[in-house]
Amino acid sequence: MSRERTYQTEAVVLRRRNWGEADRILTLFTPLRGKIRVRAVGVRKPASRKAGHLELFHRATLFLAKGRDFDIITQAETVEAYSPLREDLIGSAAASYAVELLDRLSPEESENAAAYRLLVRTLEQLSAGGDPALALRCYDLKLLEYSGYKPELSLCTVCGGEIRAEDQFFSPARGGAVCPRCADRAEGRFPVTLAALKVLRHIQRSELEEALQLPVGKSTLEELESILQRYIQYLLESPMRSRKFYSEVSRPRGEGGV
Repeated sequence: MSRERTYQTEAVVLRRRNWGEADRILTLFTPLRGKIRVRAVGVRKPASRKAGHLELFHRATLFLAKGRDFDIITQAETVEAYSPLREDLIGSAAASYAVELLDRLSPEESENAAAYRLLVRTLEQLSAGGDPALALRCYDLKLLEYSGYKPELSLCTVCGGEIRAEDQFFSPARGGAVCPRCADRAEGRFPVTLAALKVLRHIQRSELEEALQLPVGKSTLEELESILQRYIQYLLESPMRSRKFYSEVSRPRGEGGV
């Protein structure tokens, strides 16, 4: 990677934390540099002209200068603010989940343009009021693939045989589907219905736009979430805080939710 003293990049703000009296350290995701951490000097001052361009989820064009510990943002211009996400609790919680998952699956400074495009399209979908349940499951499956953790859904991960049109099992430790004949040999396997497996395979082989148009019933969406979250938690080795928050705020009233 070029180590020029200054550079320009588009980026989405994943995380931020205060630094010193007036600065912030931002975790960004970029198309060509992947995940990077940079410093926004003086951004917490009331007169800062960069502050409004560096909010969470913002997509911005940035100019940066190389620094000893962190690169320094010198200019920032908003490309898309996704303002509706800050006005809707469920949308904001869904976006928080999306950026946390990308952050935790991504090593620093590792190019992943496909993941960047996926994040941007998912934020657009959530901001436009699209179904967050389906959008997040498509996001989960696509991001797992782009991050090198694509689950195997067509062949049994134990015997290598083709998956038949019947209920199956899924093993996070094996990284995918397990046929009923091999279930006893798969660590941590759990049952998966044929309906859920078909939807997962359709999303996996389809372009995102097509996958987002797929009609999926509530019970199948819930099963998809269970399958993918058990796999994701196995990979991350710890729960995601944003997932719990999203589950709480999206739960219908009368079920103990908000």
